[in-house]
Amino acid sequence: MRILGLDHIQLAMPPGEEARARAFYAGLLGLTEVGKPPQLADRGGCWFEGEGLRLHLGVEAEFRPARKAHPALLVDDLAGWVRRLEAAGHPAREDRPLEGFRRCYVDDPFGNRIELMQPLA
Repeated sequence: MRILGLDHIQLAMPPGEEARARAFYAGLLGLTEVGKPPQLADRGGCWFEGEGLRLHLGVEAEFRPARKAHPALLVDDLAGWVRRLEAAGHPAREDRPLEGFRRCYVDDPFGNRIELMQPLA
């Protein structure tokens, strides 16, 4: 028996905020929105995919952002991503160094923490 991989990660968002989710995850991060299966579409939220990742945003009526738990996205140009996100109003926060990576945190429009990690050469 073994775990084969990770299918997706899910974050929460407040009801009725799909446009803000699309602006951040598709518009800023460049992920592609994919349709939810018909049996789940009436719940709201958005699903996104990128190279090697699937990220789902589900609606929570009594939403509270994930301030500690987070996805860590591998990027190829951390400084470029920081500039892009900060220009759009999402300031980056540095954290302690992690061997083999440059990294920082940003918040999505709902306050969920997102880690950006660039492997060192």
